[in-house]
Parts: sequence; structure tokens; C-alpha cells
Amino acid sequence: MKKMIELIKNRSDIGAGTRGSDLGIDAIEIAAINKGSQYFINYPFVDVPTRNNSIYQNDNHPFGKHIQQIYEQCKQVASTVEDSLSAGNFPLVFSGDHSSAMGTISGIKSAYPDRTLGVIWVDAHADIHSPYTTPSGNMHGMPLAAMLNEDNLSCSINEIDQSTQELWNKLKRIAGPVGKIKADHLIYFGVRDTEEPEDIVINRLEIKNYRVEETRQRGIKPCVAEAMERLRDCDMLYISFDVDSMDSELISDGTGTPVPKGFLPKEIVLILEEIIRSEKVVCFEIVEVNPLLDNKGNKMAEVAFSILEHITPLIELKSLR
Repeated sequence: MKKMIELIKNRSDIGAGTRGSDLGIDAIEIAAINKGSQYFINYPFVDVPTRNNSIYQNDNHPFGKHIQQIYEQCKQVASTVEDSLSAGNFPLVFSGDHSSAMGTISGIKSAYPDRTLGVIWVDAHADIHSPYTTPSGNMHGMPLAAMLNEDNLSCSINEIDQSTQELWNKLKRIAGPVGKIKADHLIYFGVRDTEEPEDIVINRLEIKNYRVEETRQRGIKPCVAEAMERLRDCDMLYISFDVDSMDSELISDGTGTPVPKGFLPKEIVLILEEIIRSEKVVCFEIVEVNPLLDNKGNKMAEVAFSILEHITPLIELKSLR
């Protein structure tokens, strides 16, 4: 049976330190309209209600900012992703900030609890802090720690309150038991901006990071082939693409935490195409486009949409099989 791409629009941005990524989906749609594309009317979509108004409320969780609302948001994202997969669709998730991945991963595992999930994280950041190690309290830096059930207590710098601890543990348990992914089944592409606690846990868990310079020296295809071999025991794959994985100096600052010396758009396209050809990908997510920070008009959204245009035919071809 043919699978239909289903667009899931999650405009939540309360996990980031800077507001504006809630507008990223609209910015991508504007990029499509300006290009004369019918992309966003060609596929069914779901709008996930947000809790972005919580930024006006007092927040008593300095080491897990807005964690109550993020927990509720991720539960809803998980349910939406699960419903999409259970209906035989391919969820293409557009999110504001990267804390959404806790919901997306939880939804995939809820739909396929007996299948092993591999995660390919294309990002400038490792996003493997916990409330115990975070220097900022922003939860878009914590999704992988939650999904790995990794508190990294040996690197703890924060004393968190009971409420934060309870909500953190509830995030881990969304739509299923803790430890939804294993470190052996996580691959980074492009991570280059980390803090010491993250470096320590990445080294301890032996998580592979294909740095930009490595992929250029060895070639993208050999690196992706090696990554697929590392994930050979996984029954399905989820790709999470943060636009800050790209070179901010060459593209724009239109993302919450821009980092120079990243991938070029054509390199991102090649990485994503090679992964999708594995035929194991069941969900793709794009995050952290922030048009309010864009110093070149709507450039980041335009580049993100161009990448989507390149990879969507491969997703559709996969869905026909």
C-alpha cells in the first residue's frame, strides 16, 4: 500500500533560549510560495497546538525551563506522530525548537514498540545535556539525554528541585518505557559546538560523530555507508535535521544558535539522500529555522525548503515500495 507523506507542523519554540523558531514553519511555507511551489498543499497536514504563551508565565525550573509545558507538548507530538505512522503514513515533522524530538522519538517507538530505532542527528550541537549538566536550562539542548535515559550525573553542576526531576523522568517515559534509543544506535553528523559534560558523555558512550572535515576528507558516501553499517541492527531510522548544522557564515544567522564552519546545503542534500536510500527511514524532522534572526531576509528558510524539495522525491519513491 502506498504511504502518504503527512506534514506535522509543531510551532512550539519554548525549549529554545531565543524566541522566533515558532515562525520557522511559516517562513518555509513563504519560501515555497515565493518559489511558486505547491508543496504545502500537496500533502495532508496536522497542526499541533502549542503552549508558547507559557513564556509570559513565571517559570520555576531554571535547569529545565518550561519543562511542564514541554512535557505536555511532547506528549501531543508523540501522539500525532504515532497516529501518522499507524495510519501507514510517513510523518515529515516541522518543529520550532529541537526539544520536539523527545515527542517525535517517543511517537515512533509507541507506534513500533518491538522495532529497534536508529537516530541520525544532523546538527551543530550534541543536545545531550540533562537538567543536571545544562549551563542554560534550555531544553532544546536535552532531547537525546532524555531518550537515552542519560543524566550524566558524574558531570553534574546543578542541584535540581524535585518538580524538575519528576518532570524530567516523565519526559523519558512519554508513550513507553525509558531508554527509547541506545547509544550504539545514535549517529551524529556535523556536531561541532559542545560543552565539556557533553564531550565526556559522548566519549563514554562512544557515540560516533562524523565531523564536517571528516566527511569532506573521506567523502560523504563512504561516511554514510559506514554509518549505515553501524546501524545495521536497527529496523528503522529517524533523521533529525537542525538547520544550524549548516555553515552560518555562508548561509545566514536564521537559526537560534548559528555556528560557522558547517555543512554546505549540497552536502546536507547528499547526506540525507544517501540515508533515505537505505529504505529504513520512517520519519524525518526539520527544526530551528528562526526568521527573526535571519540577517539575509528569509535565506535560511529558502535554503531549508530547497533541501526539502531535493529529498522529497526519494521519500515518495520509498513510500511506493
